[in-house]
Amino acid sequence: MLRTYRVARASGLPTAPRTLTLTSTTATRHLFTLPKSLQLRRPEKLSLISQRQLSGRPLPRTQSRLLNFGYRTAAWFGSSIAFVGLSFVAFFLYDASTYSSHATNQGDITVPKLALNPRRGGPKNLPILEIFLDDDDSEEKKKHKEKPRLVILGGGWGSVALLKELNPDDYHVTVVSPANYFLFTPMLPSATVGTLELKSLVEPIRNIIDRVKGHYIRAAAEDVDFSSRLVEVSQKDPRGNEVRFYVPYDKLVIAVGSTTNPHGVKGLENCHFLKDINDARQIRNKIIQNLELSCLPTTSDEERKRLLSFVVCGGGPTGVEFAAELFDLLNEDLTLHFPRLLRNEISVHLIQSRDHILNTYDEAVSKYAEDRFSRDQVDVLVNSRVAEVRPESILFTQLGPDGKTTVTKELPMGFCLWSTGVSQAEFCKRISRQLGPAQTNRHALETDTHLRLNGTPLGDVYAIGDCSTIQNNVADHIITFLRNLAWKHGKDPESLELHFSDWRDVAQQIKKRFPQATAHLKRLDKLFEEYDKDQNGTLDFGELRELLKQIDSKLTSLPATAQRAHQQGQYLAHKFNKLARAAPGLSANEIHEGDLDAAVYKAFEYRHLGSLAYIGNSAVFDWGDGWNFSGGLWAVYAWRSIYFTQSVSLRTRVLMAMDWGKRALFGRDLMSY
Repeated sequence: MLRTYRVARASGLPTAPRTLTLTSTTATRHLFTLPKSLQLRRPEKLSLISQRQLSGRPLPRTQSRLLNFGYRTAAWFGSSIAFVGLSFVAFFLYDASTYSSHATNQGDITVPKLALNPRRGGPKNLPILEIFLDDDDSEEKKKHKEKPRLVILGGGWGSVALLKELNPDDYHVTVVSPANYFLFTPMLPSATVGTLELKSLVEPIRNIIDRVKGHYIRAAAEDVDFSSRLVEVSQKDPRGNEVRFYVPYDKLVIAVGSTTNPHGVKGLENCHFLKDINDARQIRNKIIQNLELSCLPTTSDEERKRLLSFVVCGGGPTGVEFAAELFDLLNEDLTLHFPRLLRNEISVHLIQSRDHILNTYDEAVSKYAEDRFSRDQVDVLVNSRVAEVRPESILFTQLGPDGKTTVTKELPMGFCLWSTGVSQAEFCKRISRQLGPAQTNRHALETDTHLRLNGTPLGDVYAIGDCSTIQNNVADHIITFLRNLAWKHGKDPESLELHFSDWRDVAQQIKKRFPQATAHLKRLDKLFEEYDKDQNGTLDFGELRELLKQIDSKLTSLPATAQRAHQQGQYLAHKFNKLARAAPGLSANEIHEGDLDAAVYKAFEYRHLGSLAYIGNSAVFDWGDGWNFSGGLWAVYAWRSIYFTQSVSLRTRVLMAMDWGKRALFGRDLMSY
């Protein structure tokens, strides 16, 4: 009987298997005469082994599937326990390495004489901070002493964005700010009710400036002498007396932010504001205090209702998000720890002067927010203006149903938040008065499109963030440019005529100088045809002036938001980096004056990345140009994710995540401190 066997391939043999056709007796007789690598196993054992080699299936197991699953689960669980245990051990070993049981002795330290006894000078003969105490602490800092002095006033969004993008080797950096921390302002309403802890929103300024080997001075800017390049700052000494001194600069960045706009309303001393971490702490204490007072047996029904009446003045993002966070606190945590009567008597009122809340957002977003508040029983009072804030009530006027008559109303309140826009800080007002006609805006410092402060030496002083606004003077700039061009060619500017090709060149000049006007210059042919009144195929001087004024009227001020300040800070950092790289070439060619900013870098262009707001366990997103969406908890998680990624450091991200988890597990902290 013939049998065919497939012989297993041995090491070093060809890849094709060999097939032997033998009779059973022949196979048995020659089993021990074949080479060892080709010897056949006994027929009774060959079947199982050959099948495994051919199919690749594992040999049958003696254990049951249930028992096998139990073994695998136990192995996985044991490995996890071991990993967690090793992680704890590694953490404690690292933690132990951070402690020092011996005093660190720095030995003799060399400090420059001028750092201990600065020379006096300037218009007021004040000490001039030319050398810092730590300028000689390391070789790197010694090298930075010879670099151009970059002084930054303020520690907000613009300043931090500038510090994070600036090349560490190009400038001797000094930050002057009365607060020694950066505050993550978009999440500030969450800190007022205990959703997030205050420490989760702040990052020490010194941690941020370490990257650029910079210096920090805890002081307030008081004045600037632009001719001497000196910033006057003030601080209190250990005895409480005010001391003043000068900080010299080669480049100065003003980013001091803004203050709350009072709008001429009386009684704002009875209101709370939400601009700083101390404001959030005071608001939190006031809310808890009102809740505790409402539980006392000596509190009357009328007084209890007043204490539990919370009023928010201002329907912008800050006011809306605070009202939403307050409602979440009262709805989710109050009923668990306070008498149920309080929940029935609590009222939240939102007063807005416009006909919609979130009026800078898309109308659909505003409508969604109003409907959400209506469902949550948050009283939204639109077309209302506050006349006076009294200690226990607020007086306001509201348009009647006909839209013409006004009705004066009084609302009892136990808490009032004032969040109605921004105004100039006192320091900016002094600077504006000092620069005179160059500053025409009453609400912010005016800059050109390169963010240089108008009225100051070109390339010396910049202003970013809430304290500044970009001057939109397209018409004046282009008309002046064309007048000079006409006079250069010996022509009368009033007789100047532009053909379409000339108009196209002018439009390119506008786009380069004023990037924000690009959106209004998309159809040059239509604009040319519309303003060519006499249909002669040219634009005369008067027609061109009207066209440019129309473009001017369409350009709006940039929003006073963290997003805009962040973009401006990044823009200045990139420009300063490029100026530093170009400095050797400019010095070699003896170029020290002129419009160096425009020569090495483009004008600033703001790109709106969208607006978002939290509205009580839901969120709204407005991306502009009609793109928006709203949603419930999934939108809340998206809102949190966006701000989580924008947080300034890993430390604050970890703390924020822990706070959100703590709220979910244990609720908000109902403590005042």
